[in-house]
Amino acid sequence: MTEQSGIVVYAALAGNLAIAASKWLAAILTGSSAMLSEAVHSTVDSGNELLLLLGQHRAARPPDQEHPFGHGLQLYFWSFIVAVLIFGFGAGVSLLQGIEHMRTPEPMTDAEVSYLVLGVSFVFEGISWLIALKTLRKSAAGRSLWAALRRSKDPTTFCVLLEDSAALLGIVVAAGGIFLSRWLHMPILDGAASVVIGLILATVAAILANECQSLLTGEGVSRAVREDLERIARTDPGVQHLSELLTMHFGPRDVLVTLSLDFKDALGSADVEEAVSRIERRIKQAHPDVTRVFIEAQAPRPEPGDAADPF
Repeated sequence: MTEQSGIVVYAALAGNLAIAASKWLAAILTGSSAMLSEAVHSTVDSGNELLLLLGQHRAARPPDQEHPFGHGLQLYFWSFIVAVLIFGFGAGVSLLQGIEHMRTPEPMTDAEVSYLVLGVSFVFEGISWLIALKTLRKSAAGRSLWAALRRSKDPTTFCVLLEDSAALLGIVVAAGGIFLSRWLHMPILDGAASVVIGLILATVAAILANECQSLLTGEGVSRAVREDLERIARTDPGVQHLSELLTMHFGPRDVLVTLSLDFKDALGSADVEEAVSRIERRIKQAHPDVTRVFIEAQAPRPEPGDAADPF
């Protein structure tokens, strides 16, 4: 676990535990369907942070015989489980609760309690959101926030950021539903707000699941990093031709790089060994996230259309 990602998760967990308790109390006192959805949402988010911490702990275990490349993919697995929980529990309960309340609407009481709880929740969620946003921006490297989110390999950061974004939107929707249901004397609007919260959570869960499955199924480095790796290999004085470059993320800061290189014919075995060591050293210096480099000496592959070797 990195220090920054740890701070993001612990800040989100502390805020969600306090918020969930207050929302459950407000939901019981007021009978608001939207507030109940928000209480379920914050409870699920608290459980999600615990799962992310579990994933970080399991991913930090050293390699063993059964997992020679380490356990970094554990973090991606548990992040995917977080997405499933957001969809199954958060979105599912909110939608069912909202639909039920729309079918049999009941007026709420003590709406002021809901406003107070939602206001305090917005402050705490906002603080957690800003911490996650600040951490993500540090790795943005001049890219837009959306591009940084899509290219981030650390699910602890983008999970918390998306969760908190959904939470802030949910708070606004819940407050709007409570206000309109009382102002217009239409309790059905409180249930409608719960349905909207469920749809927001389902959307966030789908985005998270898509990002996590890409990482879990062997995502490589970004195009810019790949191009720099190719440049390092091709510009080495001992390399004649780059045949193949493969990369894979085993964790946010655990990248495997494999290279198939055609070395110059005039090089002896000692020269090839020196070239391999030099390329590996340059790659790791330029990209500290690369933890393993495997280099294979191989003749260049024939290009499409080349005449077949008659022998």
